[in-house]
Amino acid sequence: MPAGAALSACCGPYLAGESWPPTPEAVMRSRYTAYVVRDEDHLFRTWHPATRPERVEADASLTWTGLDVLSATEGEEEGTVEFAAHWTSGEGAVRQRGAVRELSTFTRRAGRWFYRDGVTSTD
Repeated sequence: MPAGAALSACCGPYLAGESWPPTPEAVMRSRYTAYVVRDEDHLFRTWHPATRPERVEADASLTWTGLDVLSATEGEEEGTVEFAAHWTSGEGAVRQRGAVRELSTFTRRAGRWFYRDGVTSTD
């Protein structure tokens, strides 16, 4: 999906529970969107039950400003997505910018892809 695509043309059906993202990359993009709009239910639903926390909370102090998918792989049962998610926080002179880079691992369970875990770094 092109950058800046309308929510309804991209991840909206996934967040609304109308369909399930068909690939690891689509799950990751839907999760990024869920962080942007603070849809904690979608984050919880797409997290593999073996690794998800009891509660998922989006950080309200961050404004997510962009996503760069650096690589994506998809095997029969496991896939990976490496990405950089850009953010801002604060206002005026105390405004900060940064990015979180992550290599995420996704696992297929009952025919659906779930986020399992990831290795992160920050810029």
